Amino acid sequence: MATKARPTAPEITNAPVETITLARATWDTGWFQTEILLALLEGLGYAVAPPQTMENRAFYQAAARGEVDLWANGWFPSHNAFLQEEAVRGRVVPVGYEVKAGALQGYLVDKRTAEALNINSFADLRKPNVAAAFDRDGDGRADLIGCNAGWGCERVVDHHLDAYALREAVSHVQGDYSPLMDDTIARYRAGESVLFYTWTPNWTVGKLVPGRDVIWLQVPFASLPAAQKEREPNSVVERVPGCPSDPCALGFPPNDIRAVANADFLERHPDVWRLLESVKIPLKHISRQNARMIGGENTYDDIRRHAREWIADHRQTVTGWLQAARAMQRIAPNRQLADSESPETAVASPLRVVTLRAEPFVVYRNGRYEGFSIELWCQIARMLGIDYTIYGVNTIAKLLDDVKRGAADVAVAGIGITSDREKMLDFSHAYYTSGLQIMVREGTGSVLGEVFSKVRSVLFSSEVIYAVGLFLIVLMIAAHVIWILERKGNPQFPRRYPQGIWQSVWWAVVTVTTVGYGDKTPKGAVGRLFGIVWILSGYFVFAYFTASVTTTATVQELYGTINEPQDLFGKRVASVARSTAAEYLGDQGIAAEQVENVDQAYKALETGSVDAVVYDAPVLQHYAAKKGRGQVHVVGLMFQEKNYGIAMPVRSPYRDKVNVALLKLMEEGLYQQIKEKWFGT
Repeated sequence: MATKARPTAPEITNAPVETITLARATWDTGWFQTEILLALLEGLGYAVAPPQTMENRAFYQAAARGEVDLWANGWFPSHNAFLQEEAVRGRVVPVGYEVKAGALQGYLVDKRTAEALNINSFADLRKPNVAAAFDRDGDGRADLIGCNAGWGCERVVDHHLDAYALREAVSHVQGDYSPLMDDTIARYRAGESVLFYTWTPNWTVGKLVPGRDVIWLQVPFASLPAAQKEREPNSVVERVPGCPSDPCALGFPPNDIRAVANADFLERHPDVWRLLESVKIPLKHISRQNARMIGGENTYDDIRRHAREWIADHRQTVTGWLQAARAMQRIAPNRQLADSESPETAVASPLRVVTLRAEPFVVYRNGRYEGFSIELWCQIARMLGIDYTIYGVNTIAKLLDDVKRGAADVAVAGIGITSDREKMLDFSHAYYTSGLQIMVREGTGSVLGEVFSKVRSVLFSSEVIYAVGLFLIVLMIAAHVIWILERKGNPQFPRRYPQGIWQSVWWAVVTVTTVGYGDKTPKGAVGRLFGIVWILSGYFVFAYFTASVTTTATVQELYGTINEPQDLFGKRVASVARSTAAEYLGDQGIAAEQVENVDQAYKALETGSVDAVVYDAPVLQHYAAKKGRGQVHVVGLMFQEKNYGIAMPVRSPYRDKVNVALLKLMEEGLYQQIKEKWFGT
């Protein structure tokens, strides 16, 4: 690996003027570091071109040719092989340590199966009963959810299968890591056994927590490919949470996450060199950001905001980095950058279709994609005679980026057409109109249901409960007063408290209600005077009670049936936190209980904790037609409408063809059949 001397401070300083070309990896869990680096370079006064998303080898080769300057996503020793290629060696160098020896990799199994079958080692997969526990396709081999081709880690996985004689026992399942892991997590929650490769920081260890849900598998001995051979002793790591032993033989040395840059670029820009040497981002902060991204804050704007927030939270440290870098700035010749856009070329066949799970538009089930948008695309592709491959990503930011940079030819999911997206992509005609809608319990809206609901609402309203409570307190006071006045000279009110107070309560009730059975009457003058006052008070007490019930019933009549947003005032409403629906309700001044996910909102509605759920219309419609059938239904029209479309690169040769096919499907009625299948009627 080539090394370069540390830059020394120049004698002349001046602000840099040229634009830096920044790349980023295809895994969006590393985009957070890229956005931090981008902001810091801008802080030095540079203009930074929008990051180009590149495969690993493509970046190293482009950086060696000087077509791109640097990126923040080097993993070492996993990327050593790229540095050692003839076209790259000496022309590209890693610099600094964003994370040093903290990025772990390895194999994990669910804890239940590990304990049941006494699994401790990766080599245990050679046992037929162990391999069978993880066999998903019935071929007799354990299915290991592994590493995507081109990432670098797949070389170590394949090397391990050979080194530990596991080729006949283990199948290395490669493809789209994110949906494969989504499926793995779903299978774990369904009680199935799971076996997978992962790394940290990554969202997977937030969903399946080592030590609680899964355990790390240890390898029988250290063995790495030739490019990493010298790191074999480092593959045994101390204090690994979720590993049965300490130290833990993970089979992978902890990786350093480092910036990587063109060597000549660093020579010309000692300020950037110094900055890259300074930047340190704690692993737990990267993991925390990844969790936010997987939790729904997954657009490019969200990731960019996360980076800005991190910089603001560490302002003092970041200021120190920039001051040290600025001290290294000097006059540098301006550099004309070549146009990074390649000439328009014909789209290769088969088409590359990217998608994102969003039920009921896209559902990933049993290793394949289905859903409304997927089925619609299949019919379009059939009509056009198009061959295609489909793969999934984990965030909307990556989905749009893949189309923009040409890694995918078509994006099919639940993609809203917005003015910002139209600036960088082309869209088909809108094939689905969405928006927000209201869901209520089944029976709401029927005569009997409305009567029952109103009676229940009146009886258990705060006003009526307050009136009843006040009445009972006054009643008990009156009972005690008449008992004290009459107990000595009137046998109808016994002297002993339990019997006497009970008879006094009876008298107070029949008197205030003006029923007046006459079986108990005061004898003394003071008692009779109090009786007159109590009788007259009854009119006021019942007038107050009647007024409370009438007022509550009137309010319930005014705000009774829920059919549109205006009906939600005064109701108990639930929505998902940070969603468009929650923002809408807040803007309208409608109080709402914000839950973490829509499943919690469904449960609150079905148990009667809330009166309505407000959320995305297609999601509610799908639930009402499927899992919630007979329990809930959607009401009213959609509001806050938006349109969904199929996304393609600008000037895509397929846009017009897709539009024509889409219109034909609508005219022939097939579109409506697909829609009813996934959303009901």
